[in-house]
Amino acid sequence: MNNFSYTRAHSLDEAIQTIGNNTKFIAGGTNLLDLMKYNIEKAGLLVDINPIDSLRKIELLPGGGIRIGALVTNAATAYHPLVEERYPLLSKAILAGASAQIRNMATNGGNLLQRTRCYYFYDPDTPCNKREPGSGCSAIGGYNRIMAVLGASLSCIAVFPSDMCVALAALDAVVNVSAPDGDRCLAFADFHRLPGDTPHIDNNLRPGEIITSIDIPEKGFPKNYSYLKIRDRNSYAFALVSVATGFELESGIIREARIALGGVAHMPWRVLEAEDFLKGKPATDMYFSEAADIILRGAAGFEHNNFKIKLARRAIIRNCTMALHPETQLPGAQPSA
Repeated sequence: MNNFSYTRAHSLDEAIQTIGNNTKFIAGGTNLLDLMKYNIEKAGLLVDINPIDSLRKIELLPGGGIRIGALVTNAATAYHPLVEERYPLLSKAILAGASAQIRNMATNGGNLLQRTRCYYFYDPDTPCNKREPGSGCSAIGGYNRIMAVLGASLSCIAVFPSDMCVALAALDAVVNVSAPDGDRCLAFADFHRLPGDTPHIDNNLRPGEIITSIDIPEKGFPKNYSYLKIRDRNSYAFALVSVATGFELESGIIREARIALGGVAHMPWRVLEAEDFLKGKPATDMYFSEAADIILRGAAGFEHNNFKIKLARRAIIRNCTMALHPETQLPGAQPSA
């Protein structure tokens, strides 16, 4: 870990005033500290933003929907009454991630900014374009079981690890940011990036911007939703494939559909064409299967992860079916007759 200076910011304005070429903000630190220990991230000035109480709120928005502060922890978000009642898809996705201890520390803003868990990204003795642009991608010819099957490039086949962000993508969230030159909002679909030729750039934040909150529109699909995470073990493991699904149904007909995938690409993966296809269709496996084919169009695996394509297809169909009866996902629940 490199030497760095440390300070605390007690207001958003104070935090913004500290922004420089080598400033890093720390909140929960569950990813940043690991990256600093591995010398992947280096800070000249580490700014602790935990004292900023204005970023630690969950509140209703005047026009409907909710705003969740960047410093609210993942656990506090998942168990907040507004989230549990109106956005159970988000609550379920958060609780599928990491461990209880990490969720108690990790913040919502940090969740959006976490970096890939690719083996080679964390190994300084191997080439990695994300860590050192232009050095190559060791995963392409290496052990790539957990890597991307959608949206990858010859520069990088890593995946984005968040569970929370998969639900936020399905819910059409908006990310609010502040900077010395003012505030702006980014649609969640525009926040993260595919690797292309610049895999070291994970998102579309501009230099000097800080995430302040996340807005979620009023429509939360509380009646028909499901989050399915398929992983190698039942806790503290990243998704091989995850699916967030929300439906608005009327007499068995799909009036609106949202489907987002995790564990398959460099960002949460959502295909609007598939959602449009499902509108007006009966909620049946036949149409879920066709939607899955649309979502996975162009998917390509590598030596060790080809299985993820079939796995993702089955997971989409299964999760769409689970969303029809979300009550069956509760511990000990039995499917309705």
